[in-house]
Amino acid sequence: MPAASALFEPYTLRSLTIPNRIWMAPMCQYSAEAFGPGAGVANDWHLAHYAARAAGGTGLILVEATGVSPEGRISPADLGIWNDTQVEAFRRITRLLEEQGTVPGIQIAHAGRKASTDRPWQGGAPLAPGTEEGWQPVGPSPVAFDPDHTVPTELTVDQIKEITGQFADAARRAQDAGFKVVEIHGAHGYLIGEFLSPHSNKRTDAYGGSFENRVRLALEVTDAVRAVWPEELPLFFRVSATDWLEEGGWNADDTVRLAALLKERGVDLLDVSTGGNAAGVRIPVGPGYQVPFAARVRDESALPVAAVGLITEPAQAEKILANGEADAVLLGRELLRNPSWARQAARELGAEPHIPKQYLRAR
Repeated sequence: MPAASALFEPYTLRSLTIPNRIWMAPMCQYSAEAFGPGAGVANDWHLAHYAARAAGGTGLILVEATGVSPEGRISPADLGIWNDTQVEAFRRITRLLEEQGTVPGIQIAHAGRKASTDRPWQGGAPLAPGTEEGWQPVGPSPVAFDPDHTVPTELTVDQIKEITGQFADAARRAQDAGFKVVEIHGAHGYLIGEFLSPHSNKRTDAYGGSFENRVRLALEVTDAVRAVWPEELPLFFRVSATDWLEEGGWNADDTVRLAALLKERGVDLLDVSTGGNAAGVRIPVGPGYQVPFAARVRDESALPVAAVGLITEPAQAEKILANGEADAVLLGRELLRNPSWARQAARELGAEPHIPKQYLRAR
């Protein structure tokens, strides 16, 4: 292992420098209030949750999928960024993260046909429209995610334009809240990903059919967000590189084509995940199973990428970067298990860890 760890090299995008390449992937906490003035507002749980990972040395934290509208939430307990009360609550989190040297980022999202589901620990079942917490989902086409989900209402072109505007408004509020990175959620079978894939998009208008039509919403949202997001700050886009379908779905070739188009429109990094849009598919899950998709995008589009998916060991993460397969790694569940994973990695790789001054006596 080299004396200078690739994981702990700073990384600069536009005018922003991230202190290391260990980043936290967006992971919903399903812990906000569902209704009233507290709906979608970050609370003490979110503050403690993100603060712990910052104190543990994580270089960039992407706050969980945050709804651009109430109807865009995955569950009624998701965070939102459609009003100023939510912005003010986020300021506590962004201030604390920056005090620890961590860059605060946020993923803005619309759940589309997968909206209106219960919290995972309560079963995660779809919540039917008209029930106490449920609402009517929308999507590119009236095609349900699976037999248990509500058939979504097909969006009109005017409604598509409205949602595009909601993404731009969310980006403006993200800046006001103190975030330094915005990530557009185009993965895991949520609204933008639904438009990308012919598996879920059966439209025959300008937003369906050909590749050029199916990527239209992704590009329009990107243009709208980039137009309001500060020029000096980076913009990320998360994509599912494949639906894991043998035919009739979104695939790696499509992802490489999309990456080139996103780069032209000012996206600075592609967060490469997979799956989530087709129910019941078999995914060959294993350590680093999504890394080859990130590596291909990086090689063929020259767009920087972050790799994600069962990256759990420091030596494994170091190898991904040293081999040029990605520019950074995004950790998910491993950071739920171990908030101080970055400090552990620093010890194993001979790097200098971040230690809060309050903890220096325990070094």
